[in-house]
Amino acid sequence: MYREQAPDEEQPAVRWLPFQLNPDLPEEGISRKEYIERKFGPGGSRNYSHLVSVGKEVGIDFAFDDIRVQPNTLNAHRLMLYGAKLGREDEVAESLFRAYFQEGAVLTDKAALAAIGERAGLNRAALEAYLASDEDRDAVLRADIDARQAGVNGVPFFIFNRRTAVSGAHEPETLLNAMLEALKA
Repeated sequence: MYREQAPDEEQPAVRWLPFQLNPDLPEEGISRKEYIERKFGPGGSRNYSHLVSVGKEVGIDFAFDDIRVQPNTLNAHRLMLYGAKLGREDEVAESLFRAYFQEGAVLTDKAALAAIGERAGLNRAALEAYLASDEDRDAVLRADIDARQAGVNGVPFFIFNRRTAVSGAHEPETLLNAMLEALKA
């Protein structure tokens, strides 16, 4: 719908920026069960039932019960940055989301991240070498701090045309209106 309403030179571009929900988690993450109980109390996983039903409506089969580790996502964000450098950022994001939310992948496992990147079209051997290094670690940490200083405190968080911000999940019409408003500013 947006593409029909915007001039060709104003077609939207998507950039994925680092933001860690839990930057204080240890590198290996923690038990998902422990995390959910800390955050929501005993039985807190019931909070996901609505999300599961909404996901089914749009063809996403969330498998929250298969997630065993609540990750520190620093290396997952490094994978995203690596993919962006090679023009595969959207594919990496899709592969990460599928692996974690539908397959229960452990995003703190560098071998799992390399496999996720390979599914997104990246060279696995090169990616393994990258993940074994500290390359881009500081860049991701700085970008995460910048996001927090700009007022981001959760995901999803959208910034349109560097002018209009929308926090949280919204209907497509809400996001379209925000995009159109950002064009006016």
